[in-house]
Amino acid sequence: MPRLTRRHFIAATTVTATIATWNVASPTAWAAASEQPGSDPYERTARAAAMNWRRLPTGWQDAPFLANGRLGAQLYQGSTANTLKLMLSHTEVQDQRGQWRGGIGFSRLPIGYFTLTLAGDVTAVDWTLDPYDAELRGTVTTTRGSLTLTALVHNDTSTLLVSTRPSPGEEAAAWTFQWLRAATTRTSGKPADYTPNPDPAVTDSHVQQPLIAGGGWTTAWRERRAGTGRLLAAHVAYRPSGDVSDTTRAAHDQVDRALTTDQDEQVGRHRRWWHRYYRRSLLSVPDKRLQAFYVLQLYKLAASTRAGGPTISEWGPWFPEVGNNWTAVWWNLNVQIGMAPIHGSNHLELDSVTSTFAAYEKNLPTSVPAAYRDGESYALGHPSDWQLRAGDTYDVGAPGSDHVSDNFGNLTWAMHNVWQTYAHTQDTSILRDTLFPVLTNAINFYAHFLHDGPDGKLHLLQTRSPEYANAEDCTYDLSLIRWGARTLLETARILRTDHPKAPLWRNISDRLTPYTEDPAAGVMIGKDVPLADSHRHHSHLLWLYPLRERSWDSPADRDVMARSMAHWVSMQQLWHGYSYATASSMYSVMGEPEKALDYLTFFTDLGVVADCAMTPNTMYREGRNFALESPLSAAQSMLDMAVQSHRGVLKVFPSVSDRWPDASFASLRTQGAFLVDADREAGRTRSVRVRSEAGAPLTLEHGIRGDISVRDDKGRQLYWRETAPGRISIRLPRGATALITPEGATAVAPRDVPSLGDWKGWGLP
Repeated sequence: MPRLTRRHFIAATTVTATIATWNVASPTAWAAASEQPGSDPYERTARAAAMNWRRLPTGWQDAPFLANGRLGAQLYQGSTANTLKLMLSHTEVQDQRGQWRGGIGFSRLPIGYFTLTLAGDVTAVDWTLDPYDAELRGTVTTTRGSLTLTALVHNDTSTLLVSTRPSPGEEAAAWTFQWLRAATTRTSGKPADYTPNPDPAVTDSHVQQPLIAGGGWTTAWRERRAGTGRLLAAHVAYRPSGDVSDTTRAAHDQVDRALTTDQDEQVGRHRRWWHRYYRRSLLSVPDKRLQAFYVLQLYKLAASTRAGGPTISEWGPWFPEVGNNWTAVWWNLNVQIGMAPIHGSNHLELDSVTSTFAAYEKNLPTSVPAAYRDGESYALGHPSDWQLRAGDTYDVGAPGSDHVSDNFGNLTWAMHNVWQTYAHTQDTSILRDTLFPVLTNAINFYAHFLHDGPDGKLHLLQTRSPEYANAEDCTYDLSLIRWGARTLLETARILRTDHPKAPLWRNISDRLTPYTEDPAAGVMIGKDVPLADSHRHHSHLLWLYPLRERSWDSPADRDVMARSMAHWVSMQQLWHGYSYATASSMYSVMGEPEKALDYLTFFTDLGVVADCAMTPNTMYREGRNFALESPLSAAQSMLDMAVQSHRGVLKVFPSVSDRWPDASFASLRTQGAFLVDADREAGRTRSVRVRSEAGAPLTLEHGIRGDISVRDDKGRQLYWRETAPGRISIRLPRGATALITPEGATAVAPRDVPSLGDWKGWGLP
């Protein structure tokens, strides 16, 4: 049961008489959430990020959202003035017709929605989505009375629970379910012979949906009633093949279990998972709207994906009722940037990218053209399903041929995400079992199309810079090839293995042609192809970020970085949301904190460019299409302001704006498997705490002015030496901790820093 505020009573006075009878002992409710936290910064920052609705949302783009990495739900206005719609969707539910390209043949499919029909027309709502508990709570006021509701998607069981309690006048409020046709909503490339899946078998407690290709799913539901209170439980069970009736039994079993389990115990398990989740790290900044935004991206990530489960698709678990075109998993940028924040935020329990490639590597050869399926070449077609299948009749094509696509780099870029998981954990099993075999074959595929030039360099046949132009020696592909070859050499060194392909990787690393440059505009798209127009992708700048082939710390690199960046940002007319998030991160690694903050806040302040903008619930739209990766990538922009790790140097507060006098973070994870706490007050770093999980060498740029003290967690002095002004090297064994403070000062605990002023929350407040 939600804790009712004064606003609830003002907005819905007619519910007062029934509230008293709706207590924790009710079989249709569960105990209220805990009171507002006191000094605990983890709970405080998470609860403060709660989204509120004082206006009725209209759809995907402004509704509250619940999920657990698989089952998703969103609540918004219904088709009539006296109804609400609860859209239900699931990340695993998809078609299985591989004869068509992935976005059609393996398309995600809509499931359906519950309608809550009320006696009166809706006149007001007062809803709160609390990310700390992952629950939606609030009231609905109508012309006939009101209704209080609490809803969640249970973390462990993937079951939707909705508790409702009406006032007099709304006692008859009831749920009904409407299935949606099991057909792709994608229109691009839809074949003429496409047919929807058959209609389902419908009863008063389930909808059993078969698929033409076999398998299918069942949506089952049931209500428990006590007086006028109701508890709705719903579950979706999916099977990719076999007898669809198996899903009906499984779905009903889960519904029955949800309704026969003690509600407080069941909801307690759910809340405990989410509470532990938020305690894994903390980031507090004085711009509280941005701080809330960051927390909500962490909520969105955990709601969207988990290690071992499907990685993020364009809509996460939430299928828009209008559908549109983005019906699968987008590997040409979207997964890579959307999943980036899991490393720095210390949420590797969400790493579905690494687990996906570990589980479904076997499907990567199917994206390679038949002529190059030599058993040693991999590619990743786009879009694919969550099992890396892009369609049996689709392949990425071949550089230099009459079938050139912009999908050649998808797989290697995805391997950069896997490498980041290794770098942030130092877990060599990730290299041995996943990155090394997959990246080896990704570079093998590229190697077919490298050739010797008269200048003694290796050159690449014509490819396509994503969404821009074809080019020989395309910068996008060259940067990924160079990174891949060097990473394979480093991986072989770490694993202490000799590999027969090592000479190939060394040849590529040593002889791959440099990027084509313009004296004024910096790095070009490719040979003879300049960046002449506004371009939303940063594909030709991948070497700058996130691959970070060049470093701002190196004076020799600064000129080309500055020229290339200045030229790209000079043409923003066609930028999209992730362009601004990426520009922010790029300026952070280039030592430009004010520009980094400006680009971030343009996007998070709902700035609109090329009919693209973030939405009030922190989702994102491009025209009429919806997505979620751009806001997620902006969370990485905030992490890049707080801490960076590159080439063995860990930097604390490397790009914090002067407009942020205070900032604090805890347990942010960096390369080298370090967990870092730091605090900044009045523009000065007060303390840094670094815990080593792997015993990797530590070089720390601490940002503390004047003399420093370096001690362990028991107060004993540690050996350290200064390697450059403000940069020190510390011997830190596995499991050890270093505390760095100004001389004579003590370490500062993580905190929720003061706000710069009033701020407007997210949702529709």
